[in-house]
Amino acid sequence: MRRIAMLAALAAVLLAGVPAFAGHHEVTVEGKILCAKCTLEKDDATACQNVLVVDKKDGSAEYYLVKNDVAEEFGHVCQGKKPAVVTGTVEEKDGKTWLTATKMDAPGEGKKG
Repeated sequence: MRRIAMLAALAAVLLAGVPAFAGHHEVTVEGKILCAKCTLEKDDATACQNVLVVDKKDGSAEYYLVKNDVAEEFGHVCQGKKPAVVTGTVEEKDGKTWLTATKMDAPGEGKKG
């Protein structure tokens, strides 16, 4: 009986932490960075915002890039597009998929060969 109580308490502690991590997971995706306002002409874009557009076999996915030091160092793309491989955490917010980059490179950079 004591063992069951201990397991139940452990399960409760572990499950209590799940909501803090729900919706956040790390990914590495490759695509092209475009500006939501200037290039994609999104109706709700009132300011320049980098978006990583990833081609998939059933269409494309858009990852809005959170403005942080990594994204700032990689650079903003206002007109045109810039290929990128981005690693970071993903979260859904305000009906959009947001990617907080921990690493950004041009395709082919960072590969050992």
